[in-house]
Amino acid sequence: MANFTAEEKIFIARLYLEGKHSYLELQDLFKVSYQMIQGWVRLYQVQGEEGFKKSYTSYSAGFKMDVLNYMKETGTSSYDAAAIFNISSPSLVRTWRINFNADGFDALIPKKQRRIAMKKETQKVKLVEGSVEALEERIKQLEMENAYLKKLNALVQMQEKLHPKSKRK
Repeated sequence: MANFTAEEKIFIARLYLEGKHSYLELQDLFKVSYQMIQGWVRLYQVQGEEGFKKSYTSYSAGFKMDVLNYMKETGTSSYDAAAIFNISSPSLVRTWRINFNADGFDALIPKKQRRIAMKKETQKVKLVEGSVEALEERIKQLEMENAYLKKLNALVQMQEKLHPKSKRK
């Protein structure tokens, strides 16, 4: 199933509401389940085009509980509840219901997400050529290079001892 833009969802909902097509015809035409189309139609009926705008909202535990209580009292589906309460996704409401049934009210409490702060790049100070710090840095670099070459030489010698080359006649 493809992702649809808000404009496409509105277009499909309008096609149904204008009576031009049934849910099943739209399902075959756009290759999307009729339940999804029903959700879009409900959302359009309740909120209009505003309902299709993405919202990045965090919901309080009390609000989540109100939605779940409303669903229980009226017998509405998660699609209807999402449309009525202006919730971006019916699957979010289903997740609340599943979590509430499993772990109770505590599962509805929003958890603080810890954001990892990115380390700031430390800018290396350019050393003046010939200064004490520059010379010490150069010595350190040469020592590391020397140690690397010694280890490489030792590995090559060890390899030659383990696998001597055979002489050809």
